[in-house]
Amino acid sequence: MELLHLRYFVAVAQELNFSMAARKLHMAASPLSRRIKDLESELGHRLFDRDTHHVTLTPAGNALLPIARGVLEQVDSIKWRLDETARPRRAILLLGVPSGIHPDLRERMDALAERVRDRFEIKRWPGGTDRLVDAVCDGRLALTLARLPAGGDPALELLPVMSERLGAVVPRDRFAGRDAVALTELTELAYVTSPTAVTNAYFRGLDQQLSELGIKKRIEINSAAFEGISEIVSSGLAFSISMLDSRSPVQNYHLENVTVLPFSDFHPRLETGLIWRKDRAQGGDLEEVVTAAREIFAEPLRS
Repeated sequence: MELLHLRYFVAVAQELNFSMAARKLHMAASPLSRRIKDLESELGHRLFDRDTHHVTLTPAGNALLPIARGVLEQVDSIKWRLDETARPRRAILLLGVPSGIHPDLRERMDALAERVRDRFEIKRWPGGTDRLVDAVCDGRLALTLARLPAGGDPALELLPVMSERLGAVVPRDRFAGRDAVALTELTELAYVTSPTAVTNAYFRGLDQQLSELGIKKRIEINSAAFEGISEIVSSGLAFSISMLDSRSPVQNYHLENVTVLPFSDFHPRLETGLIWRKDRAQGGDLEEVVTAAREIFAEPLRS
């Protein structure tokens, strides 16, 4: 018995028509019929009942069909099973991701993961910029997106990937009908800040800059969550600063009495970079990933 005999048998069993099975197998009907008879002779069982109009499986044929299919499936799977065994196992890499990442930047992260998927499986790890950068330094993360400035360690390398315009998050009823707001109009409101421990260097510097420009009142909340900031702003007590682009995910946390307006006299931008350790890039375990990242993020995004 040869594998071809089983393939011929399964083809006829599926079609229950010798002519159609022969066409499917790219052969003539008469040699196909002879091969089936050879198989029946070897097995000692008739597999098909045939007349001039119909072909049906005998009890022996019905019993053989699942066996033949199983054998053929096993044989057909040999190549991909060997390929899978021979293929190096994919290494899992953790990529740090701060909150509020723009959807365009997420698309590029997806493109990076797809580019290196044969050798690496990239999984995202959330956190604040300072902690994410520390995790890259000590090797817990392979790379991280970070709000700039960040790091400063000479062992790290940074690739700018996005620049986002920031606007004023203000009570909607207080600035109804406005398409912009001046910083000088916000001096009566408090500026909402998050605890120093969870605020990155950029927003710490922005806080100082606002103070120097006349914004003296502060409200510090116990969480960095955007919904908490929106609650304070919507009550009319304060304002905040956040991404201006309507597609930014932080816009999803804005409440009914909250709107984001561009500044007319102030032009803050939030810069984001991709950071990795130099020793893991050139000649290291991340060389392929970093090379792909340099291509995918070659032109920094702007919003």
